[in-house]
Amino acid sequence: MTKQIKCPQPSHLLRRFWENATGFWGKRGTRLSWVLSGILLLTILLNLATSYGMNVWTRGIFDALQEKDSHTVLSLALVYLPLLAASVVFGVLQVYARMTTQRRWREWLTNQLVNRWLKNGRYYHLNLVSGGPGNPEYRVADDIRIATESPVDFATGMITAVLSATTFIVILWTIGGTLTIQFSGMAVTIPGFLVVAAVIYAVAASGSMVLIGRRFIAVSENKNQAEAEYRYVLTRLRENGESIALLQGEDEERNGADKSLKMVLRAWRDICIQTMRTTIVSQTSSYIAPVLPIILCAPKFLDGTMTLGEIMQAASAFTIVQAAFNWLVDNYPRLADWTASARRVALLQMSLDELERAEIGRVGRINRCERKGAALRLRNLSVTLDDRTLVTGAEVAIMPGEKVLVTGESGSGKSTLVRALAGLWPWGGGEIEMPAGAKLLVLPQRAYVPSGTLRRAANYPEVADSRSVEEIANVLKKVGLGHLIEHLDEERPWDQILSGGEKQRLAFARVFLHRPDIILLDEATAALDSQSEDRLMELLSQEFKQATVVSVGHRSELEALHGRKIVLQRGRRGAKLVSDVYRNPKPILPRERPSMGLLSLWNSSLARRTFRQAEPASRM
Repeated sequence: MTKQIKCPQPSHLLRRFWENATGFWGKRGTRLSWVLSGILLLTILLNLATSYGMNVWTRGIFDALQEKDSHTVLSLALVYLPLLAASVVFGVLQVYARMTTQRRWREWLTNQLVNRWLKNGRYYHLNLVSGGPGNPEYRVADDIRIATESPVDFATGMITAVLSATTFIVILWTIGGTLTIQFSGMAVTIPGFLVVAAVIYAVAASGSMVLIGRRFIAVSENKNQAEAEYRYVLTRLRENGESIALLQGEDEERNGADKSLKMVLRAWRDICIQTMRTTIVSQTSSYIAPVLPIILCAPKFLDGTMTLGEIMQAASAFTIVQAAFNWLVDNYPRLADWTASARRVALLQMSLDELERAEIGRVGRINRCERKGAALRLRNLSVTLDDRTLVTGAEVAIMPGEKVLVTGESGSGKSTLVRALAGLWPWGGGEIEMPAGAKLLVLPQRAYVPSGTLRRAANYPEVADSRSVEEIANVLKKVGLGHLIEHLDEERPWDQILSGGEKQRLAFARVFLHRPDIILLDEATAALDSQSEDRLMELLSQEFKQATVVSVGHRSELEALHGRKIVLQRGRRGAKLVSDVYRNPKPILPRERPSMGLLSLWNSSLARRTFRQAEPASRM
């Protein structure tokens, strides 16, 4: 059965994210990560030194103003210029080190995740597993960005806050000294009263922020998910524009888009409410912090125990200490947004972990092995989906060069069987044998046309310039796409321009370019007329005499184009192979097509054998 992924606890998600993300500084990472981290730490220290210099300069300039010492004021004004220049230079260096670290970390983590996501068809399997993460592309593109940008900002801010608080608390303690308060005839002395005031104020502000913004993380997660769903709805509308337009489904699509938009706006409303609440604390703190130390120091200034310069230096130091203590207050919304994104990335990582463990354990999975002999051999093959068995007990051998048609009623599991043969569907049991080194190519009903040039689309999945224009042109003429040759190197939205039949012809062109040993056709000619279908199948028969072709289709005309027919019949315990018929493999041209009477005679003859349980169709 398909794997069911259970949603882990939020704390486990964050732990899983850090286990993988911190590998950037480990053996799997790059030495540049440590160089950038060292530069970032150095610039933090240099910026702290300039801040200290500015603080001392503030005391000197205000003392000089109080004393009306014009010479000192002029000298300090000139000193301010190099201090300012140093502050700007170190600030720019810190921005460079911080953003370069973020960019490199994002690149490394994205590569790690995308490599795992694209390996062994997991990007496809995640769409099938129960409880799998939705919108993995959004998690890769947006959530990884937030999950790598914010921690660097947080680390920079935290280190700066700790060092600043440590440095300027010493200044506050030294300048402020003790404060004696007369209360009911008693004298109460508070040592380092400015430090005590800063700590009490910071605890009150941070505690208020945590209390008011406790729902910020959950609201941020809902907002990110709603945004991802809305983007997905709009992307599907664009990709399926032709079908929607032909069905005139604009109103229904608009209803779906409006419903998704309402979810986004509702999520943003919740974000707005939470932001308003946190703004009350942060805005209040930003106005009180600069004024509070002046009010506290006013009595000592008035009695002559503190100079104006000392008050302004204390006010500056108090503001810096408050900024350090209130780091959580200022960054709580971003911290909540980061937590939501990190959890979403971690859920994708853990889902990939589950698929990897299933691949290693091989429990409930189809075993693929390489053996000589048959081009494809199924041994007691079963294909499952969740708790349902789609195909059961399949025993068949298809020899090199055979052209086999697989038929059966809709929903009997034919397309899923093709995916299992291609290795795309791993869930089930039994074995699929293929010769070592055999090249297999699948042509689905909906042919994929990548973005870019038509030349790239023809050579896909190989690179665009892997074959010459002349080689591609000859193949396009062969499959009936000669009118597109002059547009080979033009970049257009070919997926929207080409018709369904042209896309299927392009898929056949890939077959002639790649020359596979095994060709699986899943309704690959459904969009073609009978004459074009005959022509392409005749070309396959002529040019790929040694290649094995397995076709899935419903058209009765396809029987005349294959040398063997296998019928899948659906049952309560899964579909079974109930008929395996060999006939003359000679392809029939359109003018040689049997009349309806002959086809009916052939079908009636076949029907008498349909419900006979076939012997395992092995041709050793």
